[in-house]
Amino acid sequence: MALNLQYEDIGKGFVQQYYGIFDDPANRANVVNFYSATESFMTFEGHQIQGAPKILEKVQSLSFQKITRVITTVDSQPTFDGGVLINVLGRLQCDDDPPHAFSQVFVLKANAGTFFVAHDIFRLNIHNSA
Repeated sequence: MALNLQYEDIGKGFVQQYYGIFDDPANRANVVNFYSATESFMTFEGHQIQGAPKILEKVQSLSFQKITRVITTVDSQPTFDGGVLINVLGRLQCDDDPPHAFSQVFVLKANAGTFFVAHDIFRLNIHNSA
């Protein structure tokens, strides 16, 4: 499979669609549709999860309702198997908590003319300032 030359558009479009669903409390559970039942991995704040059912459990266990997100940058690269690597930097605020910087990395894997999230790593960028 060759490099996907639309990787920039795919990355930006994916990020817009993913966060549009994730950030809407009524729709949040639908992010599970981006993941494979068995071939997706998520690392959320150091906790590793495999498969869409377990990822959905994690998403539904999050205690916040309202999320406000500002995306600073979306950087994308093609992968040699036709997928896309996406790195997102931004800031988010959950409910009435103070805003925090975050980073999230996605690897989209090509699958029959569409993509699924094969890898997802999320981390708040909180530094110990002792």
